Amino acid sequence: MAEMTVQVVTPDGVIYDHHAKFVHAKTTAGEIGILPRHIAMIAPLAIDEIKIRRIDSETHVDWIAVNGGIIEVRDNLVTIVADSAERERDIDLTRAERAKQNAERLIEEAKVSHNSDQLKRAEVALHRAINRINVSKHL
Repeated sequence: MAEMTVQVVTPDGVIYDHHAKFVHAKTTAGEIGILPRHIAMIAPLAIDEIKIRRIDSETHVDWIAVNGGIIEVRDNLVTIVADSAERERDIDLTRAERAKQNAERLIEEAKVSHNSDQLKRAEVALHRAINRINVSKHL
C-alpha cells in the first residue's frame, strides 16, 4: 500500500507526525486532495480543517484545525507549517466558544465605531474560533 508522511509544524514544534494515505486541505485557491506520489507543490492554506486518512484503518481519520499557513508536498512528505494548529482531541471547546462570543462582540463594537481594522481582525478571530469548534465536533 502506498503511503506518505504527514507533519504539522507550528512555532511550538511538531504537533502531528503520522503515515497517511490521503490528505484533504483547503488552500486559498480552493480545495486539494493529496494521495501518495503527489506532484511536488507549495500552496498557502486557508483557515480551515485538514482531514488526514491514516493507513491503519479505513475509518481512522484525524482532523486538525489550522489557522492559515502553507502546505508543501515533496517526495511523499506532506508538511504543513502554520502559526497555530490543533488536533481535534486537543481543542478546548469551552475556550473556543468563549473566543467566538468575544469575536462576535468585537465585530459589533467595530461596526458601531466604524473601525474597519478592528472589524477585519475580529472577523478573522471569529473564523478561527468557528473552525476550532467545527473540528472539535469530529471526535
